[in-house]
Amino acid sequence: MAIDCPLWPGTGARRARVQTRGLPGGMHAGAVAKAKSVSKQDKAREELGARALARPAPLTRGAGGAPPDPLSAMSLKSIATRVGIPVVIAWVIALLIPGWIAKAVVGVLTVVVVGIVLWALRFATKSRKVAQIIQGTPDTPEGRKAALETLDKDFKKDDAAAIFAKAQLQLQEDPRTALKTLEGINLAKVMAPIADEARTQRAMIHLMLGETEDARGLVDKVDMTRHKEPRTRATMAAVVGEAWARTGQPKKAVELLGTFDVDDELYKELKPQLLRARAFAYAWSSDTKQMRATLRRMSAINPQLLMGFITKKKNPMGVNPKGVHPALEKEAYEMVMRSGVVPRKVEFRR
Repeated sequence: MAIDCPLWPGTGARRARVQTRGLPGGMHAGAVAKAKSVSKQDKAREELGARALARPAPLTRGAGGAPPDPLSAMSLKSIATRVGIPVVIAWVIALLIPGWIAKAVVGVLTVVVVGIVLWALRFATKSRKVAQIIQGTPDTPEGRKAALETLDKDFKKDDAAAIFAKAQLQLQEDPRTALKTLEGINLAKVMAPIADEARTQRAMIHLMLGETEDARGLVDKVDMTRHKEPRTRATMAAVVGEAWARTGQPKKAVELLGTFDVDDELYKELKPQLLRARAFAYAWSSDTKQMRATLRRMSAINPQLLMGFITKKKNPMGVNPKGVHPALEKEAYEMVMRSGVVPRKVEFRR
C-alpha cells in the first residue's frame, strides 16, 4: 500500500510515495492515519517552507506580508528630502552667482528633476494598484487566472509593474511561462533599477531550473549600488550571491552576502533565501564549517528547505545538479535523513 507525502511544499509541489508494506496486519490504517495527522507546529513549519522554496517574489512584501505602499507618507517624505534639499541648495548657489547663466542651468535641471519625480509618482501609483491586486488574489489556480485577466485588462502590455505581477502569479505553476513573461521587459528602455529587478527575477528562475550560466549572465549586469531599500537589496543579493557561488565566484558571493545580517528582523521573510545563498557560497569556497552551520540554521527553520540541495542523483524528484557542490548535497542529505522529515521508505539513491 502507498500514500502520498509532500516533500516539496507549496503550489504544484512534487510528491513522494511512502511505502507502508511490511507493517503488521491491522496497522495499515493506523499508519495512514498517522501520516495524515499534522500538528499545528508541523503545519506552520511546512507553510514557512513553502514560502521559502517559492524564492523571492517580484513584489517586495512589507511587514505582516502586506505589499508596501509606495505612496505612503514615509515614502513621499523620503522623496521630498532626497530631491528637495539638493534643489534648494542648487538655487541658493545660483542666486549667489552674478548673471543669468547659473540660474538658467539650475532652472533646466529643476524642470528635469520635476519630470522624473512626476514619472516616479505615476509609476508608484500603478505599482500600488498592482500590489493590491496581488494581495487580494486567492492562492488557487482560479484566483491566479482571474488576477492575470485583470492585469491584462487594466494595464498595457509593456507595463513593467504588471509584468512583474503576472510573472509572480505564473511562477507558482509554470516557471518557463513566468520567465517568458519577464523577458517581455525591454531592458534597454526601462529605468536602470527596473532593469536590474527584471534581470534578478529572470536569474532567480534560471537558478531554479539549474541554468546557472544564464543566471550569471544576468546578475553580472545588476548594479547593487542603485538600490537603497534594504529588503530590495537583500532580495537581489540572495539571487546574485547564489549565481556567483554556483558559477565560480564563491569568494565574491561570501563577501556580498556577509553585508546582510540574516538575524535582523527586517530580513525575517528573506532569511531562508539569504541562508540558501550562503550555503552555496561556503560550499564552493571549501568552508565546510560555515556550510554546515548554515545548513543547521536552515534545518532549524524547516528541514524541508534542505531538499533544495538534493539533486536528481539521489532523488528522482530532486533539483538539477548543475552548480550543487557534492559536499553540500551530502551534508544536506544526511541532515534531512536525521531530521525524520523523510519517511523511511521514500526512494533515495545513495
